[in-house]
Amino acid sequence: MPANILLVEDEPAIQELIAANLTRAGHTVVRAADAETAQRIVRDALPDLVLLDWMLPGISGIELAKRLRAEERTRAIPIIMLTARSDEADKVSGLEIGADDYITKPFSPRELVARIKALLRRRAPQVTDDAVELGGLRLDPATHRVSAGATPLSLGPTEFRLLHFLMTHPERVHSRAQLLDQVWGDHVFVEERTVDVHIRRLRCALEPTSHDALIQTVRGAGYRFSSDVTAVSE
Repeated sequence: MPANILLVEDEPAIQELIAANLTRAGHTVVRAADAETAQRIVRDALPDLVLLDWMLPGISGIELAKRLRAEERTRAIPIIMLTARSDEADKVSGLEIGADDYITKPFSPRELVARIKALLRRRAPQVTDDAVELGGLRLDPATHRVSAGATPLSLGPTEFRLLHFLMTHPERVHSRAQLLDQVWGDHVFVEERTVDVHIRRLRCALEPTSHDALIQTVRGAGYRFSSDVTAVSE
């Protein structure tokens, strides 16, 4: 599944090479040549992943990574550091400030694409093409199909994204604001009660196979996907 990737790299030739390969792999790439521009982009819309060069003009990549990790809104964004530094101490430094992975220049485009796929699968499974099976449901992002056993279920696009996110983050309670950020995008301004409407639609779509109970309401907190259908919504 395509991801929205923010590429922060000040060398034009390297930026162009990376962007071309990521676009070829199906991702959407937004570019920034410095940390200040990257921060403006992130303020407008959260990317699914940040590729961040260590050495940038002005604010360094390390400092930008620290700032992203310090803010609640951005601390969960997966970050891969790009750098010519190969010393173990530098790698440790990058990982300690919150980077999820570290790739040393020069690197092959195939390696970078593979690292991105692995990190997204680990940190943001809702933006991968991996099928999810849980609680008797099977959701396949590649074919955009949901089924309960041999029974296909019909979901609208928003309900599909909502179910995908909940199934890839099971047993966790998500507030309406969190669901809006993750499913609609934090740059889309809609009422929080919009989530309730789509939760009702999702439950209606799952009701024919009695899987609507998997979508549970936690009073005063939000919603969760739980395969423990004996649990009563709080």
